[in-house]
Amino acid sequence: MVDAPPRAWQRMLSGRRLDLLDPSPLDIEIDDIAHGLARVPRWNGQTRGANIFSVAQHSVLVEQIARALKPDLSDRWRLAILLHDAPEYVVSDIISPFKAVLGSSYKDVELRLMRAIHIRFGLPPDLPEVHRKVLKRADQAAAYLEATQLAGFGHDEARRFFGRPQGIPADSDMEPWTADVASARFLARFRVLCGPACP
Repeated sequence: MVDAPPRAWQRMLSGRRLDLLDPSPLDIEIDDIAHGLARVPRWNGQTRGANIFSVAQHSVLVEQIARALKPDLSDRWRLAILLHDAPEYVVSDIISPFKAVLGSSYKDVELRLMRAIHIRFGLPPDLPEVHRKVLKRADQAAAYLEATQLAGFGHDEARRFFGRPQGIPADSDMEPWTADVASARFLARFRVLCGPACP
């Protein structure tokens, strides 16, 4: 008797069955993404506060910083920035040092998911380099802010890892949100950026 191949899909709350090795854009739902990201902790959960600082909250923060860095950025590219960590609703938020240990297999799965998510929401499979640079600056600024305000890093240590932050709005909300609030705020921002034509 031949052993059945290991299951490589996940059942989502929407009822979708997402193939992790060959994800179809048709099996991706924004409600599943928001729900999942609101329950995935940044920093492996090693943050201050009664609630986790979720990937959903981080995503909203990064998009806010990107708006401050490049005010003329179109909604389309702001949407791509909001969704920059969307694959983590399935693969979780693995900290960078561990990603380096896992190597290309993890990155391949993450990239296939990212491309499927982009296609689902009318974005090109790969983010153009000019917008990738804005994303990187905003993501590093958010990481610096999170590291120093929530994850116990000193400012000098954070600068070594994340550089000098730019574009951080003075009103950035660093109080960790509940999962329901994080999901709702992520979805609200998605709806604004994606517009009425989005699924």
